[in-house]
Amino acid sequence: MEKIAIHWFRRDLRLEDNAALYHALKSGLPVLGLFIFDRHILDKLQDKTDRRVNFIYQEVKRLKAELEKLGSTLLVKYGFPEEVWPQLTEELPISQVFANRDYEPYAQKRDKQIYDILQSKGIKFTGAKDHVIFEKNEVLKDNGQPYTVYTPYSRKWKEKLNDFYLKSYPTQAYFSNFYKSNPKPIPTLEEMGFVTTSYEYPSREIPMGILQNYHLKRDFPATQGTSRLSVHLRFGTISIRTLARLAASTNEKYLNELIWRDFYQMILYHFPYIPDKAFKPEYDRIQWENNEDHFKAWCEGRTGYPIVDAGMSELNATGFMHNRVRMIVSSFLTKHLLIDWRWGEQYFAAKLLDYEMASNVGGWQWAAGSGNDAAPYFRIFNPALQTEKFDKHLDYVKKWVPELNTSAYPKPIVDHTFARNRAIERYKKALEQK
Repeated sequence: MEKIAIHWFRRDLRLEDNAALYHALKSGLPVLGLFIFDRHILDKLQDKTDRRVNFIYQEVKRLKAELEKLGSTLLVKYGFPEEVWPQLTEELPISQVFANRDYEPYAQKRDKQIYDILQSKGIKFTGAKDHVIFEKNEVLKDNGQPYTVYTPYSRKWKEKLNDFYLKSYPTQAYFSNFYKSNPKPIPTLEEMGFVTTSYEYPSREIPMGILQNYHLKRDFPATQGTSRLSVHLRFGTISIRTLARLAASTNEKYLNELIWRDFYQMILYHFPYIPDKAFKPEYDRIQWENNEDHFKAWCEGRTGYPIVDAGMSELNATGFMHNRVRMIVSSFLTKHLLIDWRWGEQYFAAKLLDYEMASNVGGWQWAAGSGNDAAPYFRIFNPALQTEKFDKHLDYVKKWVPELNTSAYPKPIVDHTFARNRAIERYKKALEQK
C-alpha cells in the first residue's frame, strides 16, 4: 500500500502560502489534509452558538471544497487528538505528519503527546513556522535572552526583516501531489453539540484603502478605520507573510501592530505562566475588590460610563470590539472597579471572535500594569477624556447605547476621582510590600 503524508490543519485554514503544507507537498509523498474538531477545546465552550466554532466550520467546508476540486479531500474528525491519531495510524498508511507550530500552552502539550504517539509507531512529525514572521528564539537580545519590552524588540525585528521572511510559500506549484481520494462526509455542527447560526464574518480580502489610512483612523471606533482581519489571522485563513509584506510597503503603523502580535506570541512561548499569573510577580499582591455586581454590570454594558458600555455592547452583540475601546474597558475594569484582570481576560476569551491567548493576555496585563511594557500603574484612562478625544460626537456611543440620556440608562457605578485615587493607593501598597 502506497505510503502517504498527512498535513494536519489547525490554525492555518488555507491552501495558499502555508509553510507546513508546502513542506508536506514537497516530501515526495501524496498528501492528505486532516482537521480535528478538538473536544479538549470544544467541550469547554458553554455557548453552543459560539461564532468561532461556526466560523471554523464554514472555513473547514471551504477548504474541503477547494481540495475536492483538486481531486483530493479533507479528512475531518471530531474527538480527542490523542484518541484520533492512534486510530488514523491503524486505518491509513501514514509515513509522515506535517503541521504548523502553535505556541499556546495547551497546543504545546498536545503536540508533544502526538509526537510521542507517532514516534512510537515510527512516523515522523515535522513542525513549521507559519502564523508569525519571527518565532521563539529568532529575535533575541545580544545576550541570547528574550526581550520583555516591545520597543527594542520591534527595532531588532525590523533590522532582521528582509524579503526572505516575507516570501510566500508557492504551494500551488505542488497541488498535483495531493492524495487522490473521493469526498468524505464530515460531522455536522449539531452532531458536535453546536448550533448553526447565521452571522456575516469580516471578509478575508485585504482592504488596501484602510491599510493606507490606518495611522490616521485607527483610534476612532465610529469609523471603519481598522482592517477587521484579526479573525483571519487567528485561524490562518490569510497569510501573515502576505499581510506583513503589504504593511511593510504601505503603512508602518499597521506593521507595528503585526510586530506586537509576534512579540506577544514570543512572550507566551518563553513565559507560559502568564495566562494565570502576573508577568511582574509583585502585581499578584494587589488586593482586588472583585465585586461580582460590578463585574456583571461591566459584562452587560451597564456601568453608567457610556464609552465602556458601548464597547461591551458591541462585544456582546458582534464578538468584536474596537482596539482603542478594548484598552478603555480593560483599564476601567482593572483600575476603576479593581477587578482582577483575569476575570476580564476570561470574559473576552468567551466572547471575542478573534480571541488569541497571547495577544489577549498581553493586552489585559498591559491594562492592569502587570505585563510587558505596561503603562505605569498611576496612568489611568479617564473614560470621559477618551470619549472626547476619540468619539467627540458620540457616534459610536449612540450606536451601541441607544438608551443614553433616558431614564433607562444607569447612573455611574463608581465615581471617577474616587476610583482613580483608590486604585493608585491600592497598587502602591501592593508594590511597596517586600
